[in-house]
Amino acid sequence: MKKPIGCLLIYYRIRRIVRFSLILIVCFSANSLAQTDSVKVPEHNWQYVFESDSSADIWDMYYRFINKKGHRRSDHAKPGLHSTIFPELAYAIQTGVAVGLNANLSFTSANPEQNISTIIFTPQYTQYHQIIVPVVLNLWTKDNRFNIVTDWRYYDYSADNFGLGSNSPANADDHLTYSYMRLQQAVLRQVAPNLSVGVGYALDYHWNIRDVNSTPQLNDDFERYGTMTKTVSSGPTFSVQYTNRRNPNNPQSGFFGSVVVRPNLRLLGSDQNWQSVIADFRKYVPLSSNGRHILAFWNMNWLSLGGQAPYLDLPSTGWDTYSNMGRGYVQGRYRGRNLVYLEAEYRAQLLPSGLLGAVLFTNMQTYSDYPNTNHFGRLLPGGGVGLRVKMNKHSNLNFAIDYGFGIGGAQGLFLNFGEVF
Repeated sequence: MKKPIGCLLIYYRIRRIVRFSLILIVCFSANSLAQTDSVKVPEHNWQYVFESDSSADIWDMYYRFINKKGHRRSDHAKPGLHSTIFPELAYAIQTGVAVGLNANLSFTSANPEQNISTIIFTPQYTQYHQIIVPVVLNLWTKDNRFNIVTDWRYYDYSADNFGLGSNSPANADDHLTYSYMRLQQAVLRQVAPNLSVGVGYALDYHWNIRDVNSTPQLNDDFERYGTMTKTVSSGPTFSVQYTNRRNPNNPQSGFFGSVVVRPNLRLLGSDQNWQSVIADFRKYVPLSSNGRHILAFWNMNWLSLGGQAPYLDLPSTGWDTYSNMGRGYVQGRYRGRNLVYLEAEYRAQLLPSGLLGAVLFTNMQTYSDYPNTNHFGRLLPGGGVGLRVKMNKHSNLNFAIDYGFGIGGAQGLFLNFGEVF
């Protein structure tokens, strides 16, 4: 593991690069995304009418109870860029206490059929001297014609390794440290209403991989799988997506479905030729006309096909794009060649203003057992409860505070900027 000072130097360098990239992205978005162009609204006879607002978020509470002489600018309610940026003192099982930044930039529109675009930037430095710098973009151009999907991140990381399959022991003392860079970029083109297809490129690069295993008698899967100090997975991506879910921050209704096929090729620098398929489906069912009660369902199928995927690129708990899969378990608790994941959540507003809400969730994951990669092992249930605090009512962004439980005594606190799915 690098010394904290060296880590911080790398962090500040990356932060400058990411900050410059975000400035360029915001400038591009403000000029090219339809939802940010209020001048073009009359062209389609869309009108934005200010009405009495009974909803509330933390900024309304700030001006009501703390800065009583101030007021919230009325143009914040107009369609366009809605930024929510906070310094954070966070906690996660795998990181301990962390300091960093939570930034969500959302681009809304007066057109109800226009998908909301988001830019999420959440750098952290943690109690365990980890550096986490992710930048995730989901941008939609005018009339949802193009969807630009970006996942860039840098990690200087350490994590517990529990081995492979659904029966991996919880008491194994095996620790992995590594550096990690992910560059995933895709552009999708709408070919029918709500249906898009596209291509992209994905790189997952791990280096400085070290295994500190104090209990090899309990878990030596990493060594048996094939110990390496550096791994590269590189290849094109082919995507098909259907969505009428307009706001990814906090969907009120609709459906999202995505299938991404990724052949990793030695020709493009990959260690081996192997393929992955990720099929992600989400459905939102409003139980009331005012949106105060919603049922949400999530299914993810993550498969590794042909060849041998690097150990750290295998499907694993909490290693989805937003690190939300498997609440109740620490990130990386289970890992396998193939994964099937299911989750259901009931969401309710506690206050008519929407300032506070609550959720009740349950999930299940199962992995193909190791070394037998053709049969799935036992079902691994989880569940819990959570509180929601409205951070920005104009982008409908919540801060999620969840406490989850799993089998074998697994439990923990899970925090998220935006809904979990």
